[in-house]
Amino acid sequence: MTSLTERAEQHATSSEPIPAPAFTAPLAAEPLPDLDFEANEAYPAPDMVPVHIAWLRVRNDVRAVAKSDRHIENGKLKYHFRGIEAALNAFGPATLRHGITVMAVDMATSYRDTKSSRGNPMRECTVVVTWQVLGPKGDSLPLLKSAGESLDSGDKGTAKAQSLALRALLFNTGMIPTGDPEPEAAQVERGDAPVRSANDYRDEILNPDTSLGRLEQISYELGNARMLHVLVQNENGDEETLDALGMRHYQERKAKPGGEA
Repeated sequence: MTSLTERAEQHATSSEPIPAPAFTAPLAAEPLPDLDFEANEAYPAPDMVPVHIAWLRVRNDVRAVAKSDRHIENGKLKYHFRGIEAALNAFGPATLRHGITVMAVDMATSYRDTKSSRGNPMRECTVVVTWQVLGPKGDSLPLLKSAGESLDSGDKGTAKAQSLALRALLFNTGMIPTGDPEPEAAQVERGDAPVRSANDYRDEILNPDTSLGRLEQISYELGNARMLHVLVQNENGDEETLDALGMRHYQERKAKPGGEA
């Protein structure tokens, strides 16, 4: 067996041409698969319609989103609101069904150090997000803007503000009502309002014909009357607070097939 040096010397004194090295041809790149929408029974392929038509169909599917989230301070209900999860739960399936894509394309942020009412250091974040709403054919609505702000003691302020901006975009652009009755819907003569008893509220909560919207209103009335923690006898003969009774029946009726959204 000759060494590398000996083989080099042999080629140097030989008149035979040095064979060209053999190179392996590069492998052909595999083509990327088509990224088609994977239709199924729950979400068939969307109709190829202009974006403004697809967005109208999304609005038609959503219709209304109730104020089902509860803000509680010190164990007491302060108010009801519509959070980002309620917005995504309503718009997510509808946008997928009609081929709508919502994307953030630009975001301007500002920050300010401040303090809470108790003197704890906080960071205020304000964002203005520019959104692009794409339709199934690839066309888009004019760029839209929405703002959000948050107050946080950690590193979640920007994410919270972004979520609020997205919630504002979906609810405002979708013009989605809460489904609550209008305050001016009924004309009421001014006078002393009768004080309802805890048992009256209990009976209305236990009534299967009481709607989810009315149960939410009862919770609000009980909070204003400071009656949330009043004990009453429930349908099983056990003592239960009006707040717990109302929330339990609200969740049970909402979970039933055909329950209100």
